[in-house]
Amino acid sequence: MNDVLLAVGTKKGLWLLRSADRRSWSIDGPHFLMSSVAACAIDTRGGRTRLLVGASSSHWGPGVSWSDDLGATWTEAADGSGIRFPPDADASVEAVWQLRPDTEGRDGVVWAGSQPSALWRSDDRGETFSLVESLWDHPHRPTWAPGFGGQAIHTVLPHPDDDRRLLVAMSTGGVYVSDDGAASWTPSNTGIRTDFLPGEPPEYGQCVHKVSRDATDPDRLYAQNHGGVYRSADGGATWQPIDGGLPADFGFPVVAHPHRPATAWVAPLIADGERTPPERQLQVWRTDDAGASWARSADGLPGGFYGVVLRDAMCVDDVDGAAGVYVGTRDGSVYASADEGETWTELVRHLPDVLCVRAATVR
Repeated sequence: MNDVLLAVGTKKGLWLLRSADRRSWSIDGPHFLMSSVAACAIDTRGGRTRLLVGASSSHWGPGVSWSDDLGATWTEAADGSGIRFPPDADASVEAVWQLRPDTEGRDGVVWAGSQPSALWRSDDRGETFSLVESLWDHPHRPTWAPGFGGQAIHTVLPHPDDDRRLLVAMSTGGVYVSDDGAASWTPSNTGIRTDFLPGEPPEYGQCVHKVSRDATDPDRLYAQNHGGVYRSADGGATWQPIDGGLPADFGFPVVAHPHRPATAWVAPLIADGERTPPERQLQVWRTDDAGASWARSADGLPGGFYGVVLRDAMCVDDVDGAAGVYVGTRDGSVYASADEGETWTELVRHLPDVLCVRAATVR
């Protein structure tokens, strides 16, 4: 097996963990110390590994950096930022919330989501970005409102088989889908309830926390919302609740298995007044039947726990066979499972708040 690289972005920098067997790990860091790293990606397309980091400095502001030598050196765009609004937009990037390499075969394309809610496209593997003006100019944008954590695009899902199809999600605002190569956008929130708003659910304005795509059926999607876990069988056009059997319908992350269909994980929280795990026990729940049923996993995870797993602080690796699952917490711990969530081991503790984790096999 190739080594697994785990990138851990925190409120005060980036750490890189590496393992040949997913049992013993080396740790390197911090990189970007005192910068908030809310987005990172490990791009292994085309047989090359590039690390991408969205780091926000309180002095220099946000930017995107990359490394082609597994973090030994880092490069940023020559003008100091690879992601910047054009002057006539009358806006500035407050943070980079998402970095998403496109699919294999489109190995130059990287997408980014920012705060304020804007979508960006790079055609040079993340070195420079251009604003996707069709979404920025969408008539709904002036009425997108910030959630508790900000107003940002946090999910970008390219379609694996059709480069004209793209899905984004934001808090708040909801899910939007393009079927014409990002030339136009349609809200796609039918079936998602909005308990925090009076009346019937609106066309848009939902507080979607994260969306993930099924391993083998690109039209099957899973969404964790501010109140509700959902599945779509039609690429996001309609959504059905699948939180029956879960101890709570609130949470932030949802991740799908990289190879096996109908399999996904969530980390439930009691909301809204608590935002702590059920029974104060950090726990992960897995479905193997696309949400028809769920199974709890907490073996090796701490009890007496009041923390939170944020929307990008859970991920899976791409190891053939049993996928590794990784969870970072706001108290600075990272937990790993080499058996798809059955048992867990703490890899590191006492880091700053963990904002994002990403894992991939590297040479």
